[in-house]
Amino acid sequence: WILGYSDAAPTARMSAAAPAPLRDAIRDTPEAVPLAQLDERFHRFVLGLPDYAVDEPSLEERTLLRRLQLHSVQFDVRSLPRLPTVLPQLLRSLKADNVGGAQLSKLIGRDPVLVGEVMRVSRSIYYRTLHPIQSLQHAVVLLGQDGLRRVVTMHVMKPILHASAGMFGHVAGQRLWEHAERCAHACAYLGKSTSDPFEAYLAGIVCNTGTGAVVRLLDQEAPAEIGPLTGQFLAACARLGAKISLKAAEHWDLPANVLAALEERADGRTAPSSQLGRALACADTLAMTQVLCDHGLLPSGASPVGAQCEFFPAAMIERCQQDLQRQFREAEAQAD
Repeated sequence: WILGYSDAAPTARMSAAAPAPLRDAIRDTPEAVPLAQLDERFHRFVLGLPDYAVDEPSLEERTLLRRLQLHSVQFDVRSLPRLPTVLPQLLRSLKADNVGGAQLSKLIGRDPVLVGEVMRVSRSIYYRTLHPIQSLQHAVVLLGQDGLRRVVTMHVMKPILHASAGMFGHVAGQRLWEHAERCAHACAYLGKSTSDPFEAYLAGIVCNTGTGAVVRLLDQEAPAEIGPLTGQFLAACARLGAKISLKAAEHWDLPANVLAALEERADGRTAPSSQLGRALACADTLAMTQVLCDHGLLPSGASPVGAQCEFFPAAMIERCQQDLQRQFREAEAQAD
């Protein structure tokens, strides 16, 4: 129904569906990865699914898609994890140029988890200084407003993406978060000359919020015997996720440019026309590529091929990929 099929029984499945691990399936993959292949491989990785050679959804999948479609239309964004009460006030303060470090420190100090995040990031390799950070106010001044916006946004989104649980969700949360971090970083990098840096970062960090919600719906609705799922089913779920991401962003009253970029992403029928929408489309594919490379599911140095990356010069795409590798290699080294 969602994909345009009738309710007639599907044609017989291919018999080859022995699920080989993705790691074995990509040994001979060339460096250039078509977008459709990249999308499917990433979503299989997020859900912990093996590769699958069947293309046409089964009757069970089409029935499940109907239920997911209905749930997505009726989805209540208030069911997402609540935002900590301090965050709206803090984000409003960060929009003002005349707010001092002492005032911001006082607000941040009301949320112990946010204090920990601010201190952790300020002591990272990226911000390392000659003298150790001794106080929250020192950390706030060191990070600056742009750095604080990013830390606060991460503090909001990480628990939301980690809220999944169940047959699919037990692996999806961390993997979606890995993508969100890289997508936000790449979107800010690609949009730095045409968009507000924080808006670009925000668009990247929230773009898969709805995917996490769809994962939770799958855990509630999918029968245990559903099987490894076809690529068309996963693509339909991704489209539903993009629409829920837009709903969530509207509920959170995100900036108009961010909403426009997410709306273009949810539409999916035409190429994005806004500068931020183009940066987000490209960043999304680069982040998927980087996550799969980091986990050995694509060859090192793989690059996506598709319209999403044609908005930017090849040299800029390459520099963005190098920046992603460097940034998150350092972050992983710091965590170790």
